[in-house]
Formats: sequence, structure tokens, C-alpha cells
Amino acid sequence: MKVKTILLALIFLSFYSISPLFAQTNNAKRCMVVGHRGSSKIAPENTVASAKLAWEQGADAVEVDVHLSSDKKIVVIHDKDTKRTSGVNLEVSKTPYSKLQQLDAGSWKSEQYKGERIPLLEEIVSIIPEGKFLVVEIKSDKKIIPFIKEAFLNHPKVGQLIFIAFSYEAIVDAKEAFPNNKAFWLSSSFKEEAKSVLSKVKNDGLDGVDLNFRMLNKELIDIATAMGLEVHAWTVNDLDKAKELRAMGVKSITTDIPDQVMKVIQ
Repeated sequence: MKVKTILLALIFLSFYSISPLFAQTNNAKRCMVVGHRGSSKIAPENTVASAKLAWEQGADAVEVDVHLSSDKKIVVIHDKDTKRTSGVNLEVSKTPYSKLQQLDAGSWKSEQYKGERIPLLEEIVSIIPEGKFLVVEIKSDKKIIPFIKEAFLNHPKVGQLIFIAFSYEAIVDAKEAFPNNKAFWLSSSFKEEAKSVLSKVKNDGLDGVDLNFRMLNKELIDIATAMGLEVHAWTVNDLDKAKELRAMGVKSITTDIPDQVMKVIQ
């Protein structure tokens, strides 16, 4: 009986001692799911409703786009104008937010979302759930960075923000403004050899790249990983491709259907 008790105790202690290692391995391999403009297959993109839905569906993060209004408000919208999502053609940079917020940005998607407004970034930041993230894509030029810094550098949820941008200057400035936050350069193609581009990204202090999924292969991801850089993928709505990218080692997958992608990769 004593021998049996001792053996059971040893087995328990052995499992207990290595279980954190298993947890660490699983976390290291985990691939985050990012709702592209929220859960934009169902809800109107870049709205509070879309962001809420993506997080309710289990997404690790939500991605939104930002522009600066004429009165220097940080507005969540993808296009330079409001035509596509509201039916009214106003140029964001030339319009005060008091006028932008009067537009209906939901009816184009569904009658269910009639009256949904174009939000400010602050509104989306305020609803980030604990343990989740908001990926802020800088759509306008780098002149928006000081306004984002002023609004969020000391914000209680600043640690839940991640920055991305196609403009290389803008993303480098964002990293300088928020040195403790991750910042990734967006690209749909490299004009130079991948290793050279990634070396520049590394040398300029960025945390990695967020790439069109069609660019990605195991070799590129391995090169980036060896440099200590992360590789993220956008915008993936094919479930088989999502599983393939996860196996390659991407750190996140941005998708219009976060609920479906969550099921197949996690």
C-alpha cells in the first residue's frame, strides 16, 4: 500500500511539474484570430456593433481603421469618404465629426443595423474586453499619430492596443510614440528580397509584418522567426487556408468570419 501511494504521488508530482511546460508550448503555438473591421461578414464594418459581435464570437482581437476628421477627431472608418457605407459622400478629412456622426453607417449592411453610427476610436477602445486586443490600422498619413498618442498613451487600456499601417513612415512613428505596444508593417508585396525587407523592419524597431496571405510561405516565416519578428496574415476567409497558415506558424489570422475561423484553428 505504501509503495502504491508513493508511486501515485510521484506520478502526480511529475505531471504537475511538466504541465506548465505543456501550457507554455501550447501558448507559443497559439494563433490569434482577428476580426477584420469587427465581424464584418455579418455586421456593418468598423462599427461598435461589429466590434462587439466579433468579441462575443470569441475573437482574440478586432481590427479597425482610422482617419482624422477636419476637427482632429480619430474616426473609425476604412475609406477616405463616407459614400460606400452611408450613401452620403463626405470626405472624412474635410468634415467635422459632429456631421459624420449623424450618418447612418448600418443600413447598407442590414435593416437590423439601421442607425448604427460611425464611431470614434475612443468608443471602440472603451469596450475592449479584458484579455482582448484592438488592432488599429492607420489609414491616413502619419499626421494622425500625435493625436492618437495624446488620446491613448496614458489610457487605462493602452496595453491592449496594437498598431498596423501600410505607410512605413506611419508605422515607425507609431512605434516611437508607443514603444511598449506592438507595431507591424502591412504589405501586399515586397519590392525587395524578403530577407532584406525583414532586416529593415527589424532594424527600425518594429515587431514584425502583417502580410497578405498570398505572400506567405514557410521559408519567409522561418526567416522572420529567426530574426525575432512576428508574421501575421490578412484577410483569410478560406477555412482550409486558415489551417494551413496556422501550421506554417503565423501569429494571427485576420478574417471577416472570426467565429468560423476560431472553430477550425483553435
